[in-house]
Amino acid sequence: MPHSAEPAAVAPPAPMRTPHVHRQLRNGFFALQALNSLASAYYFNYLFFYMAEHFGFDNRDNLLVSALYGLAYMITSVYAGKFAQKNGYFFTMYAGFGGMGLCMALGAFAPKVIGYSQTTMLLEWVLLAIWTFCVSLTWPTLQALLNEQTPGKGSWTAGIYNMVWAGAAAVAYFTSGMLLDHLGGEVLFWVPAGMHLLQVAMLPGLQKIHDATPMPESPAVATGEILPPLNSRPLAKARTFINLARVANPFAYVAIYGILPVIPKLAEHFGLTPTQAGLICSVWMWTRLGGFVWFWLWPGWHYRFRWLLTAFIGLIGSYAAILLGSQIWLLVAAQVVFGLATSLIYYSSLFYSLDTGESKGSRSGFHEAAIGLGVFIGPTAGVAGLRLFPAQPNAATWGITALLIGGLALFLFVRARRQK
Repeated sequence: MPHSAEPAAVAPPAPMRTPHVHRQLRNGFFALQALNSLASAYYFNYLFFYMAEHFGFDNRDNLLVSALYGLAYMITSVYAGKFAQKNGYFFTMYAGFGGMGLCMALGAFAPKVIGYSQTTMLLEWVLLAIWTFCVSLTWPTLQALLNEQTPGKGSWTAGIYNMVWAGAAAVAYFTSGMLLDHLGGEVLFWVPAGMHLLQVAMLPGLQKIHDATPMPESPAVATGEILPPLNSRPLAKARTFINLARVANPFAYVAIYGILPVIPKLAEHFGLTPTQAGLICSVWMWTRLGGFVWFWLWPGWHYRFRWLLTAFIGLIGSYAAILLGSQIWLLVAAQVVFGLATSLIYYSSLFYSLDTGESKGSRSGFHEAAIGLGVFIGPTAGVAGLRLFPAQPNAATWGITALLIGGLALFLFVRARRQK
């Protein structure tokens, strides 16, 4: 009589994530996010100073650099989301952080090998495009992983997320000018390269914890789409505000990236060194950070049209005042308004998406692409203004201001249409 087959051994179930494991992973992902924001701001925000010093770039040239970045980011963000879904979160982050670090190392080495030549300038443009694709791999992935660690608490996570990246960006802008003055332009490549190397070194430990303690099986968790409970607002009102925020947020980036490329010339106008420019021109970033804290703690602005409208109007007025003002005190005061306006607009886009259940992992790439659109069309409008009116030094500012006013008209049109 044949022996009956022995039953196969059953592997013990993998341990589920405890609150301690969630907290450990969440803190690790926030650390990756902070390093990402620091490294990106060190490189890109002061790339305009670097290009002006070594290649003679003026406002039009730097606006073109910004437009290239926006166009590349807009295109690659959509594909980056698909890349992450196909290859997994951690492989995507390895590719993103590693690629960014390699671009920074090549950017630092190039002048040492071939000098500050036309070839080096073209190489910097190519590296910027590749770096942009690598950046687009990282932000949606980090957002999805952080949401995974706080199921049902998306709004709380979004607030911390905003404060981390905004605080890191402010620190980077505040200190980059000092590094540039004392250590030379290449430091703005080496410092980010070191940070990206640290990020890559952190990934194996985080991946080991992540894979060893899987999330409970559910359709939302399996796809990285943590859905919040439905809000108590009427659905029509909730959808109105998410549409308004989605119109306003790209225009906030129109204004931001209409300012950053021309700060070298603005600093020159006021007689500021890069160190002084970092101290004075980072005021709006610190104010934006304070705005994120305020709007995270105080919910009184939720679903109030006047707040969003005031922020949009303040965005336009403060943008023009920053670039057209002739006094330092006006530059500082306008930045306070600008920082608060950009913080409310960005936070509105994120909060209303979460509150209506329309912020999902599969859509995060499109959120980033909308930001890229704003980064692209703002500097492009500035370049168009300078080409049409080459004798007018403020043509770029007026061109972008006109674009922002057009954005406000679109914003009001969406409001009126939704009310009907």
